Amino acid sequence: MKTLEIVITGRVQKVGFRACARKIAMDLKVTGTIINLSDGKVQIFATADPIILEKFISMLYGCPRAIIRGIKTKDIMIRTYDEFSVIKNDGRISTSL
Repeated sequence: MKTLEIVITGRVQKVGFRACARKIAMDLKVTGTIINLSDGKVQIFATADPIILEKFISMLYGCPRAIIRGIKTKDIMIRTYDEFSVIKNDGRISTSL
């Protein structure tokens, strides 16, 4: 298992990207969080087996209406999560969108 910090640039806000990423994560059994950043980027913390994380990242390109310009990943200390949650801009956690 490992945890990645993933920062995605492009047109990824107000296009249903967080919901799409959450569905992909749930299907692949990836746990973590996703949040819109104030600069227009999206940040994901994702925990799973390394091969599953690679698949997760590649599947993000299939989210409709999103235009991904770049994805930066960084290995961080492993974090454990119960599920994959969307963090709203007001700090609330949503388990469904």
